[in-house]
Amino acid sequence: LFFIWEGGLSFHGGLIGVIVSLYIYSYQHRISFLRLADSICAAMPIGLGLVRIGNFLNGELYGRPTDGAWGFIFPTDPYGFARHPSQLYEAFFEGLFLFFLLLLIGAKNNKHGVISGSFLLAYGLIRFFIEYFRQPDSHMGFVALQLSMGQLLSIPMVIVGLVLLTKSLRKNEAIS
Repeated sequence: LFFIWEGGLSFHGGLIGVIVSLYIYSYQHRISFLRLADSICAAMPIGLGLVRIGNFLNGELYGRPTDGAWGFIFPTDPYGFARHPSQLYEAFFEGLFLFFLLLLIGAKNNKHGVISGSFLLAYGLIRFFIEYFRQPDSHMGFVALQLSMGQLLSIPMVIVGLVLLTKSLRKNEAIS
């Protein structure tokens, strides 16, 4: 977690940094943390989708080998296998799909914390399942129970998202 010179936590570590920064900013400026977090989370899928397209174009973070006709041979792959274009799966589901899902949720519910909780829950689930198509980091492989580090780090996101979403809906119901 703290050895950032060895790769850090990538998205998950960045998310922790964003959450801490948002909390400090909201405290200093006396802004609702959940309202600010909802605003940020509503826009995050756009950045996530664009980053995944960049990963694809750079030939990095590619998928596991596949026999499917949709497999890509990445010039950066030392083995030259046809691989799942997992970056494109992520660009679609973490980007486009998640953006429209949050847009729909936001249009139907304006309670503070609902978009943030939905983002954490949905992103964590999407990332967990797409990791089955993504090649685990070469220096880590499968960490535990045949799960990658991305999958293990997504589990707390799903739990926190579910708790936040449930509490936000219940808390705001009592106020209404």
